[in-house]
Amino acid sequence: MGSMDRLKILPALLALASIAAACATLQAQEVRQLSPEAPQVKEIHPFERPMPFAPGDEGQLRAIEFRTAERMAQKDRELVADAQSSIAEHAGHADLGFNQGVWSYRQMVCPALPNHLFLRFMRNNGAGDVSIFSASIPREGEGRVRIVPIQQRGYSLFSPAPINAITISAFNHIRAEEHASATVDWLGTAACYAALAGGDPVLPLLSETPVSEKNDLAMPAVLEIPAEGGAVIRFTDLTPVPHPMEWTMTFDGKGKLLKATHLDADIAAEKGLNPTPVDLAGRPLSQTSPITKPLPAQ
Repeated sequence: MGSMDRLKILPALLALASIAAACATLQAQEVRQLSPEAPQVKEIHPFERPMPFAPGDEGQLRAIEFRTAERMAQKDRELVADAQSSIAEHAGHADLGFNQGVWSYRQMVCPALPNHLFLRFMRNNGAGDVSIFSASIPREGEGRVRIVPIQQRGYSLFSPAPINAITISAFNHIRAEEHASATVDWLGTAACYAALAGGDPVLPLLSETPVSEKNDLAMPAVLEIPAEGGAVIRFTDLTPVPHPMEWTMTFDGKGKLLKATHLDADIAAEKGLNPTPVDLAGRPLSQTSPITKPLPAQ
């Protein structure tokens, strides 16, 4: 092919390339017009309320068991002996007079918090002169010895132990050391708090027929899940005389105890302090609906 022929073909090829490029541009515009960009869709995830306790995992607890020193397991007595100096130090800081008089102790058995040994110390110098405190000892060495002052010579220290910020703080530290999961026994956990705060909790059965004013005032144990998450545990302690005590404990979504109250059951009934129970969606339940989550009858 001669140079003249090549010169004639080159413009034609350039023209064809220009036409192809123009067609491609028009095609792309047409596609954009026919297929506009889809609007971005925001993913909506269902709201999950954090629950530190699982409904249905309440165990079979009816009372906190107390054991005298003689009835304790040998390894537990050895654990107490190893912790004596630490207990004395903390009791001294609280000005409980642990180095004075004769003190005795009992073990409080709390199955919901198995990684700690709990003790109730008492010195009884007669009517009006009783000193009491609780102690917590970590079983595996993870954590430290803690005490909860209850009474000093017949008087509550600071404020009553059941509602005291010191009691609540100690309990939260204990639970953190337990690395408790959401499947932990919610009723056993609440009863253990009551025992640490000085109570000897005995809980009623749902199937009990009221045979006395005490049972008639008893409120069944209930786990409530608020709309925002967390948990509210309510139960009646039948031990106090002359009337049982109603306990209410409020936890956040991570299981931290925020508030604890206890009140004479007849006063709570008079003031109508038992709020409307709620279901898992936070909707009020009628009086004929099941409560979330009541203790099952046996």
